[in-house]
Amino acid sequence: MSTRYVVRVAEDPADREACFAVRKEVFVGEQGVPEDLEYDAHDAGAVHVLAVREDGVPLGTGRLLHGEAAVAQTGGDPSVGSLGRLAVAGPARGLGVGAALVRAIEDAARARGLAAVDLHAQTHALGFYERLGYQAYGPEYVEAGIPHQGMRRSL
Repeated sequence: MSTRYVVRVAEDPADREACFAVRKEVFVGEQGVPEDLEYDAHDAGAVHVLAVREDGVPLGTGRLLHGEAAVAQTGGDPSVGSLGRLAVAGPARGLGVGAALVRAIEDAARARGLAAVDLHAQTHALGFYERLGYQAYGPEYVEAGIPHQGMRRSL
């Protein structure tokens, strides 16, 4: 059975709330990330993308930081965006939703004239990002109690 879905930029308040609900389910509920770490000041200016099933059920989300918000995340390079908070609800995993969200974030980065996208991958997801063209760099580190690895893809 295939699930049909669309991925769009979350421009209205209802879409943003759906993004935050998926993040809460995945990061706070499943992974135990403290809520005060999951949501931050960057959410207000980020480009959020949302995957929704045809009937409107949210399936996944991610965000792009750009400009000043991304500089601290990407080592000071203003031409690099920061992909983050990529989350896919349990029932939607394995359907291509995560890859579609990453591609939508890359499209948003290109639209803003960015040359590359950087991300902090949970180490269990390295293979997923490698298949999408991202390359690991630097040492592994722990963020919110979870092992991570820096990755980057030129656009």
